[in-house]
Amino acid sequence: MQKAELRKIYLEKRKALSHDEASFLSEKIFQNFIHFFKPLTGQKVHVFIPIKKFKEVDTHLFINYFWTHGIRVFVPKIVNERLISVEIFKDSEFETHSWGISEPVSNEDSGEIYFDYIITPLLYCDNKGNRIGYGKGFYDNFFQCISSDSVKVGVNYFNPRETIDNVWENDISLDYLATSTDVLSFLGGKE
Repeated sequence: MQKAELRKIYLEKRKALSHDEASFLSEKIFQNFIHFFKPLTGQKVHVFIPIKKFKEVDTHLFINYFWTHGIRVFVPKIVNERLISVEIFKDSEFETHSWGISEPVSNEDSGEIYFDYIITPLLYCDNKGNRIGYGKGFYDNFFQCISSDSVKVGVNYFNPRETIDNVWENDISLDYLATSTDVLSFLGGKE
């Protein structure tokens, strides 16, 4: 299927989830991530702040766990049409901009190019790790600027079913997908 069609289908599926269903599934995704990856003190994780109105996976569960376990937390911020990585702490200040996205007040790019895990937002991911976001290309550009050793993990309520037919040359696939039922690897023996 084409990206535009899949984007529409999965936006509708996500919109149809109740608040309780989204919370329950987010908790399962979080548990699967922690059980599978077993993140360690001192590691660095880049994780998105969820857009509530889009019912994105609740990554506050991840962030609170990371802080409790001494794991450094970095979040994306769009500055001058580019995604930068800002390190956040429990006392970091946030603001919500016009899209309803909560971002740190700081515009200071951490300069980090290696992350142990990059928890990546998406609307859909196929069984090859190809992802569909909101169509702006921020994450594909970000992936090109960081270490290829950083582990890219998508989080989604839905398991892969359809194949994305129009994958573009600049699209960078995920290494893993964490869902409410499993963690899928797309590395094909490259681990």
